[in-house]
Amino acid sequence: MARGWPATLSDGLIGVRPLTRRDASTWARLRAENLEWLSPWEATLPRGEGTVPDSYGATIAALRRKAREGLAMPFAVTWAGDMVGQVTVSGITRGSALWASIGYWVARSHAGKGVTPTAVALVCDHLFTKAGLHRIEISIRPENAASLRVVEKLGFTEFGLAPRYLHIAGDWRDHRVFQLLKEDVPHGVLDRLRQERPPA
Repeated sequence: MARGWPATLSDGLIGVRPLTRRDASTWARLRAENLEWLSPWEATLPRGEGTVPDSYGATIAALRRKAREGLAMPFAVTWAGDMVGQVTVSGITRGSALWASIGYWVARSHAGKGVTPTAVALVCDHLFTKAGLHRIEISIRPENAASLRVVEKLGFTEFGLAPRYLHIAGDWRDHRVFQLLKEDVPHGVLDRLRQERPPA
Protein backbone atom coordinates (compact mmCIF):
# COMPACT_ATOMS: atom_id res chain seq x y z
CA MET A 1 0.00 0.00 0.00
CA ALA A 2 1.28 3.48 -0.87
CA ARG A 3 2.46 5.47 2.14
CA GLY A 4 -0.29 7.99 2.98
CA TRP A 5 -3.00 5.91 1.29
CA PRO A 6 -5.98 5.86 1.50
CA ALA A 7 -6.70 9.54 2.14
CA THR A 8 -9.68 11.91 2.05
CA LEU A 9 -8.92 15.64 1.75
CA SER A 10 -11.04 18.76 1.32
CA ASP A 11 -11.09 22.53 1.06
CA GLY A 12 -14.59 24.01 1.23
CA LEU A 13 -16.85 22.38 -1.36
CA ILE A 14 -13.92 20.75 -3.16
CA GLY A 15 -12.48 17.43 -2.08
CA VAL A 16 -10.67 14.28 -3.09
CA ARG A 17 -11.19 10.75 -1.84
CA PRO A 18 -10.25 7.25 -2.97
CA LEU A 19 -12.06 5.97 -6.05
CA THR A 20 -14.29 3.02 -5.17
CA ARG A 21 -16.34 0.44 -7.03
CA ARG A 22 -19.45 2.32 -5.91
CA ASP A 23 -18.43 5.20 -8.18
CA ALA A 24 -18.97 3.03 -11.27
CA SER A 25 -22.24 4.52 -12.53
CA THR A 26 -21.18 8.12 -11.86
CA TRP A 27 -17.80 7.56 -13.50
CA ALA A 28 -19.40 5.99 -16.58
CA ARG A 29 -21.93 8.83 -16.86
CA LEU A 30 -19.28 11.54 -16.51
CA ARG A 31 -17.04 9.89 -19.09
CA ALA A 32 -19.93 9.52 -21.54
CA GLU A 33 -21.18 13.08 -21.05
CA ASN A 34 -17.67 14.51 -21.42
CA LEU A 35 -16.33 12.32 -24.22
CA GLU A 36 -15.80 15.21 -26.64
CA TRP A 37 -14.34 17.38 -23.86
CA LEU A 38 -11.82 14.75 -22.70
CA SER A 39 -10.91 12.66 -25.74
CA PRO A 40 -8.28 15.07 -27.19
CA TRP A 41 -6.20 14.56 -24.03
CA GLU A 42 -6.84 10.87 -23.33
CA ALA A 43 -4.04 8.31 -23.55
CA THR A 44 -4.44 5.63 -26.22
CA LEU A 45 -2.43 2.49 -26.89
CA PRO A 46 -0.25 2.02 -29.98
CA ARG A 47 -1.05 -0.91 -32.24
CA GLY A 48 0.00 -4.20 -30.67
CA GLU A 49 -0.02 -2.96 -27.06
CA GLY A 50 -3.36 -4.46 -26.09
CA THR A 51 -6.48 -2.47 -25.29
CA VAL A 52 -7.33 0.27 -22.83
CA PRO A 53 -9.77 -1.00 -20.16
CA ASP A 54 -13.24 -0.18 -21.46
CA SER A 55 -15.09 -0.28 -18.16
CA TYR A 56 -14.91 1.40 -14.81
CA GLY A 57 -14.52 -1.99 -13.12
CA ALA A 58 -11.42 -2.85 -15.13
CA THR A 59 -9.96 0.63 -14.70
CA ILE A 60 -10.47 0.83 -10.94
CA ALA A 61 -9.25 -2.76 -10.46
CA ALA A 62 -5.97 -1.88 -12.16
CA LEU A 63 -5.61 1.36 -10.17
CA ARG A 64 -6.45 -0.32 -6.86
CA ARG A 65 -3.88 -3.03 -7.56
CA LYS A 66 -1.23 -0.36 -8.16
CA ALA A 67 -2.29 1.42 -4.95
CA ARG A 68 -1.83 -1.83 -3.00
CA GLU A 69 1.64 -2.11 -4.52
CA GLY A 70 2.46 1.44 -3.40
CA LEU A 71 2.71 2.73 -6.98
CA ALA A 72 -0.43 4.87 -7.33
CA MET A 73 -3.16 6.87 -5.59
CA PRO A 74 -6.44 7.05 -7.55
CA PHE A 75 -8.62 9.91 -6.23
CA ALA A 76 -12.18 10.89 -7.10
CA VAL A 77 -12.58 14.69 -7.24
CA THR A 78 -15.75 15.90 -5.54
CA TRP A 79 -17.84 19.06 -5.48
CA ALA A 80 -20.24 19.28 -2.52
CA GLY A 81 -19.75 15.54 -2.09
CA ASP A 82 -20.55 14.56 -5.69
CA MET A 83 -17.89 13.09 -7.96
CA VAL A 84 -16.98 15.48 -10.80
CA GLY A 85 -13.55 14.27 -11.89
CA GLN A 86 -10.42 12.35 -11.08
CA VAL A 87 -6.82 12.94 -9.96
CA THR A 88 -4.46 10.01 -10.33
CA VAL A 89 -1.01 9.84 -8.80
CA SER A 90 1.09 7.31 -10.68
CA GLY A 91 4.65 6.09 -10.91
CA ILE A 92 5.31 6.61 -7.20
CA THR A 93 9.04 6.07 -6.75
CA ARG A 94 10.67 5.89 -3.36
CA GLY A 95 14.32 5.41 -2.37
CA SER A 96 16.66 8.14 -3.55
CA ALA A 97 14.11 9.68 -5.96
CA LEU A 98 10.90 10.23 -3.93
CA TRP A 99 8.78 11.45 -6.83
CA ALA A 100 5.53 10.74 -8.66
CA SER A 101 3.50 12.07 -11.57
CA ILE A 102 -0.06 13.41 -11.53
CA GLY A 103 -2.81 13.33 -14.14
CA TYR A 104 -6.31 14.78 -13.83
CA TRP A 105 -9.62 15.50 -15.50
CA VAL A 106 -12.81 17.28 -14.51
CA ALA A 107 -16.29 17.37 -16.01
CA ARG A 108 -16.88 20.30 -18.33
CA SER A 109 -19.76 21.42 -16.09
CA HIS A 110 -17.25 22.14 -13.31
CA ALA A 111 -14.41 23.61 -15.37
CA GLY A 112 -13.50 27.18 -14.46
CA LYS A 113 -14.69 26.87 -10.84
CA GLY A 114 -11.27 26.28 -9.34
CA VAL A 115 -12.01 22.60 -8.82
CA THR A 116 -8.99 21.16 -10.61
CA PRO A 117 -6.32 23.50 -9.16
CA THR A 118 -7.69 22.99 -5.65
CA ALA A 119 -7.92 19.21 -6.00
CA VAL A 120 -4.40 18.97 -7.40
CA ALA A 121 -3.10 21.28 -4.65
CA LEU A 122 -4.69 19.09 -1.98
CA VAL A 123 -3.07 16.00 -3.48
CA CYS A 124 0.33 17.69 -3.86
CA ASP A 125 0.33 18.80 -0.23
CA HIS A 126 -0.57 15.25 0.80
CA LEU A 127 2.26 13.82 -1.30
CA PHE A 128 4.80 16.22 0.20
CA THR A 129 3.68 15.66 3.80
CA LYS A 130 1.99 12.31 4.48
CA ALA A 131 3.55 10.42 1.55
CA GLY A 132 6.98 11.97 2.06
CA LEU A 133 7.71 12.72 -1.58
CA HIS A 134 10.16 15.37 -2.76
CA ARG A 135 9.16 15.98 -6.39
CA ILE A 136 5.92 15.95 -8.40
CA GLU A 137 5.79 15.95 -12.17
CA ILE A 138 2.97 16.87 -14.55
CA SER A 139 3.20 16.48 -18.34
CA ILE A 140 0.81 18.44 -20.56
CA ARG A 141 0.20 18.69 -24.28
CA PRO A 142 1.15 22.19 -25.51
CA GLU A 143 -2.39 22.66 -26.88
CA ASN A 144 -4.09 21.96 -23.53
CA ALA A 145 -4.60 25.53 -22.31
CA ALA A 146 -6.81 24.55 -19.36
CA SER A 147 -4.21 22.16 -17.92
CA LEU A 148 -1.43 24.67 -18.50
CA ARG A 149 -3.36 27.18 -16.37
CA VAL A 150 -3.47 24.63 -13.53
CA VAL A 151 0.30 24.21 -13.29
CA GLU A 152 0.78 27.97 -13.64
CA LYS A 153 -1.55 28.66 -10.72
CA LEU A 154 0.17 26.03 -8.57
CA GLY A 155 3.69 27.27 -9.24
CA PHE A 156 5.05 24.32 -11.20
CA THR A 157 8.26 25.02 -13.14
CA GLU A 158 8.62 23.97 -16.76
CA PHE A 159 11.86 22.12 -17.35
CA GLY A 160 11.59 20.65 -20.80
CA LEU A 161 9.72 19.50 -23.86
CA ALA A 162 9.35 15.76 -24.35
CA PRO A 163 8.87 15.10 -28.08
CA ARG A 164 6.37 12.37 -28.95
CA TYR A 165 6.07 11.59 -25.24
CA LEU A 166 2.71 9.81 -24.99
CA HIS A 167 0.32 8.08 -27.37
CA ILE A 168 -2.84 10.21 -27.22
CA ALA A 169 -5.84 10.38 -29.52
CA GLY A 170 -4.23 7.88 -31.87
CA ASP A 171 -0.72 9.32 -32.30
CA TRP A 172 2.47 10.19 -30.42
CA ARG A 173 2.16 13.67 -28.91
CA ASP A 174 4.70 16.17 -27.60
CA HIS A 175 4.35 17.20 -23.94
CA ARG A 176 5.60 20.12 -21.91
CA VAL A 177 7.01 18.77 -18.64
CA PHE A 178 6.61 20.60 -15.31
CA GLN A 179 7.81 19.86 -11.81
CA LEU A 180 7.26 21.07 -8.27
CA LEU A 181 9.72 20.41 -5.46
CA LYS A 182 8.80 20.31 -1.80
CA GLU A 183 11.16 23.22 -1.03
CA ASP A 184 9.41 25.32 -3.70
CA VAL A 185 6.31 25.54 -1.50
CA PRO A 186 7.40 25.80 2.16
CA HIS A 187 3.88 26.77 3.23
CA GLY A 188 2.13 24.27 0.97
CA VAL A 189 0.63 24.21 -2.50
CA LEU A 190 -2.89 25.07 -1.35
CA ASP A 191 -1.55 28.10 0.48
CA ARG A 192 0.26 29.22 -2.68
CA LEU A 193 -2.94 28.81 -4.70
CA ARG A 194 -4.83 30.96 -2.21
CA GLN A 195 -2.19 33.67 -2.55
CA GLU A 196 -2.69 33.62 -6.32
CA ARG A 197 -6.46 34.11 -6.10
CA PRO A 198 -7.67 37.70 -6.26
CA PRO A 199 -9.40 38.95 -3.11
CA ALA A 200 -13.16 38.43 -3.01
